[in-house]
Formats: sequence, C-alpha cells, structure tokens
Amino acid sequence: MLTFAFAHTQARAQTDPRRCWSACPLPPDPLRRRVYSVFTFGPRPQSAGTGVSAPPSSTSHSRTQITRPAEQSRVIDLSSRAVRLMATADTKPGGAEESSLQSEESARRSEEWRLGSGESRVSSWESELTSIQHSLKFVSTLKEEFVCPICRGVVLNPQQNSCGHIYCFLCLQRLLESSSPSSPVCPVDGAVITPAEVFQDNCCKREISSLEVYCTNSPACTSVVTLRHLQEHRRSCQYEQLQCCNPGCRAALQRRYLQEHLTNTCPHRMEPCPHCRHPQRLSLLQDHVQSSCPEVEVDCPNSCSLKVPRHKLTEHRESCPELLVDCSYKKFGCSVQDKRRRVKLHEDAAVNHHMLLVLRSNTHLEQQVELLQEEALLRQEEVQTDGLLLAGLQKKIRPLLQHNSSHDHLLSAAQRTLSRQEDVLSTVQLDVQQASLGLGPGLEELEQLRKSLDAVILEVSAAEALREHLGTLEENLKHHSGLLDLHAAQLSRNKQHLQELEATSYDGKLIWKIEDVRKRREAEVKGQPPCLSSVPFHTGRCGYKMAAKVYLNGDGEGRGTHLSLYVVLMPGDFDALLPWPFRQTVSLSVLDQSGAANHRSLSFRPDPASKSFQRPAADSVSNVAVGFSSFIPLDKLETPQNASYVKEDTLFVKVKVDMAGLEQL
Repeated sequence: MLTFAFAHTQARAQTDPRRCWSACPLPPDPLRRRVYSVFTFGPRPQSAGTGVSAPPSSTSHSRTQITRPAEQSRVIDLSSRAVRLMATADTKPGGAEESSLQSEESARRSEEWRLGSGESRVSSWESELTSIQHSLKFVSTLKEEFVCPICRGVVLNPQQNSCGHIYCFLCLQRLLESSSPSSPVCPVDGAVITPAEVFQDNCCKREISSLEVYCTNSPACTSVVTLRHLQEHRRSCQYEQLQCCNPGCRAALQRRYLQEHLTNTCPHRMEPCPHCRHPQRLSLLQDHVQSSCPEVEVDCPNSCSLKVPRHKLTEHRESCPELLVDCSYKKFGCSVQDKRRRVKLHEDAAVNHHMLLVLRSNTHLEQQVELLQEEALLRQEEVQTDGLLLAGLQKKIRPLLQHNSSHDHLLSAAQRTLSRQEDVLSTVQLDVQQASLGLGPGLEELEQLRKSLDAVILEVSAAEALREHLGTLEENLKHHSGLLDLHAAQLSRNKQHLQELEATSYDGKLIWKIEDVRKRREAEVKGQPPCLSSVPFHTGRCGYKMAAKVYLNGDGEGRGTHLSLYVVLMPGDFDALLPWPFRQTVSLSVLDQSGAANHRSLSFRPDPASKSFQRPAADSVSNVAVGFSSFIPLDKLETPQNASYVKEDTLFVKVKVDMAGLEQL
C-alpha cells in the first residue's frame, strides 16, 4: 500500500509539478519532511527575462528534476529509506523507534552545523564570488530556484531548510545570528528555520557551479566560463583592472597594459642611478643625484677649480690648495694662517725665521729641563734622608718588638701559672671545708694549706706587676708606631710632590692621562670620589697656576649622561705680578687615540665679571671651576663613530691656554 502511494505521488508530480507537496501528505516529523524534499518532480514555471528579478513564491524554490545518472542511485536509496521509515511508522505503534531515529538524526545535523566554519562549509571560489554575486551575467536566464530568497543573488554554497527552500550559506548564517533562537523563519513561506534540520544541498551546488557566465570584464572580454571557474579566469583575464604594485603609485589599469606601465611609464618605478648605478625611485632620482649620490662630481667647497666625487670631498681637503691651514711651525711660535698654497710658499721662504723659532724654543726647553733636574736632585736627597731616618726608626723599633714578644710569653706563662694556682686554691678551699668538720685531726694540715695560700698570693702579686710592666711597653710601642706613620706620610707627600714637579708644564698646555676609566667611573657613580683633578700646570715659569677637573659620570645637568670637564685657577707664587682678572681663551679637548685626529674640543673666553677668574685667595685651594657640564655624551665617548676616545681603559684630556697677548715676566 505504501509503495503504491509513493508511485501515485510521483505520477501526480510529473503531470503537475506545482501540486507535488499536496499530492502526498508530508509526514509531521522533520526527518520525513527532509526525506521527501530530496525528490524532484520536474521543472517549475520560470519567469520571463534574464537575471534574478522574479519575485519569490511558496512553490518556486522546490528542487528541479534530477536527470544525471550519477544521482539516480541517491534518489532510489533515499526513496527506499523513506518507504522503510513510513513502513516502520505504520507497523510499530507508539512511534518509539521513529522518535529515537529522529532525535539521533537531528542531533547529528545540529552538531554538523555547530562545528562547521566558514572555511570548511564554503569553498574558496564561492567565498571569492560573494562580492560580485549580484553583478554576474549568466549566458542563460538564471532559474528562480537558484536565486537566494534572502539576498536575491545566485545561491552560493546552497543550504536547504526543512521547508524545501535553499539559501546561501553566508546569508543563512547572518539570518540565524541576527535573529533570536525561536524567531528565524523562511522569508518565502514563513516556516521556522531550525539549524538541526538545515543541510548542504550538494546536488544543487553542482548544478549552480556548472552554469555558464560572461566574464565580469565584458563586453571587452568575450570569454564564457562556468561559474566555478570564473575566479580562475579573472586571475588571467587581460581586461581585469589591477592596481600598480609600485609603492606610491595609485594607477589602476588593465592587466594587458600593466607590464608596460611597470617597465616604462610608471613615475614610481625603480631606475638605476646613472652615476652610482644603485636603483632609485624615478620620482626621487633627481634629488638623489643632487644631494646624496656619492659618485656625482661636485665643486670643491673651498672654491678651488677642481670637481671632486662627493664621497672624496674629505680626502680632497687634505690636499686642497685653497683650504685655510696653520703654518707647520705654529707650535714653535709662528702665527701665520693662510690658504695651503700660500702657507707652502711661506714655509719655503721663512726657513731662517722658523729655525730661529725652533732654536729659541729648544733653549727654553733646555732651561726648563735643567731647573727640573736640579729640583729632582734636591727631592732625591730629601727622599734619601727620609729613607735613612726611616731605617733608623725601624732598627730602634725592632728590639722593642722582640722585647714585647718575650713579655708576651712571660705573661702567657704567668697566666697559666695563675690559672693552676686558682685551681689549687679551689681544691684547698674544698679541703678546708672538709677539715672544718674534723677540727682536731686537721690543724696541722690547715697550717700547711695557709702557707701554700700565702705563696699563691705572692705569685699572683708578681703576675700583676708583670702585667703593669707589659702595659707600659705597649704604650711605648704605640708611640713609636705613631712616629713611624708620620714619617711614612711625609715620605708619601714628598714622593707625590716630586711626581707633580716632574709632570708640571710651563707652556700653558696640559696633556692628562687618565687610566682605569671604567673602574673610576663606577666608583664615581657610587659617590666616591666625586671627581678627578690633574696635576697643576702654568702658563709660564712665573705665570698663572691652573688645573683640570673631570667628572667621568657627569656633573650637574650632565650627571649620568655626559662627561663633565672643567678648568680651575689656583693660588700661585707670582699672582701679585700677574694681571687680573684672567682673560685668556681656554680650550678643552678629549683626544682621539685612533690616529684620525678627530679630537672633541670646546673653548670658552673668561667672563671678567665672574669670581672664578679673579685672583685666588692665598688661603684657599682654588677658585670655582669653570667649564662644560655636558662636554660629550657617554655613549659617544665609549662607542664613537670615527674616533677612539677610550682605548685600553685610558683617556687623554688636553687643556690649552691661548698665550696670545700674554706677556711673560
């Protein structure tokens, strides 16, 4: 009977496809509705015209008749399963088996829908067509059943509801997300959409993917491809509009013109520099040539007649005849400064004058050396005298130390004897206590014990006297040790003074070698000592007395970030004969040890109104130091680009006083 009803339903569907659902009553449960929805009962009437303009209706989205042989087996299999399900429902009253199967099927579909993601449920070509699905032009009129009732475009990745209508996957997903769990309904017939009853319609998907469409670049492009191969065609279509890939270019043009644009016409393309051959953006090539290309020949900045490649300008300075230079005999007193070619002529013409300057400087140096040698001899005699005195004191102290050692041994022996006698006394006291119990027999023993006790007291008195004598010896030792420390301190001061005399300069220049820079800077960070001071130097034998001060970790505004460098005026023996305030220009430098002579130098001219340049008070150590709290950043000091200021943990500081206009006494 069931088989006959199913055949009768198919016959009515072939004669009138619009009455297929009324011809065979749909079972009330969702599972049977889904089983019946897979059958196709022939074509439905199509709306006239092209495109997707036909309005939706309750009967326009049922499936078309499946004619492919590969799908007949699926229809037959599902048909036989539907018959078995209906037969089971009729033969087993109560519907317990049917209800169980329906629950399992619904749970499985719900889990599939929940776990399905956009990437796994939507193929790549369908997701790429989402943005252009409403502008597609089909060769044949698009059937209404292939139009999504939600977006009114061609259905991409069709999903079928229990009511038999199909939707785009993304459209259905948005509809479910924007509706409450109980409100999503089919926009065609108002049927409730339950996610557990929605499934992917692969049959419809294959039919849609095989539809032929015109290229999106028509009518320029006349290609006709299937829908699933449209994106693949667009990736090679010569009429596709593409954006220029050169940075900064906003031009959009067809693929067939793109290569010509990239190679010859794009203003932002890369072109090699005609001088250095390095690739540059065409729009910036002119600026590169005018300002930074190292191979472009430019005019010498000193106005000589040569043109020099830009990267050789520094090398050219070493030989440019128009560069202002000093005479090579400047350190001997020649003050000529002129262009290099004229200075060369001057040096050739003034040989006699330069020799006189050299001889005068040599004579002055010899006089200074003789004076230093005389002072060194005097200091050496003082050191020898102090050494002899120190040796005599050591000879005097040595017997005292030996005598003190012997007294220590005697004191230790006396202390051990006293300890033994104290033990004996304790024993005697115990014996006396025991003897007091028997007075008669112990009188003689008590007398002997009393004598022993007197002897112990005498020994204790002798030990005390010895201890007092030892205390006197210790005081004598402390006194002699103090005298020895005084002589050692005087000897150290004499040695330091001798070193200062040997290092003292009288030409207004100071070259100060600072060793252990890292260790001293770390000590300065911890607060000890606050700064380093150089040995004094003078502007002449009877000139100003000065010294340099340096803060390796910075001072004031430069603390922790810069090296601070100062110079200070000190009280001298000839201050009464010198003009005040001090007015000479002072130059401070940190010397480059790499041999490139990239010294770091700063200069200042004294302010006559500042107290730092007035005559120092005779009873003061020095005036207030003047200089630069931010002389050079610490990072440039340790890792400079073109110099080496700290090498082997040693730093050289130079102070130079401009002697121009300063009269020597």
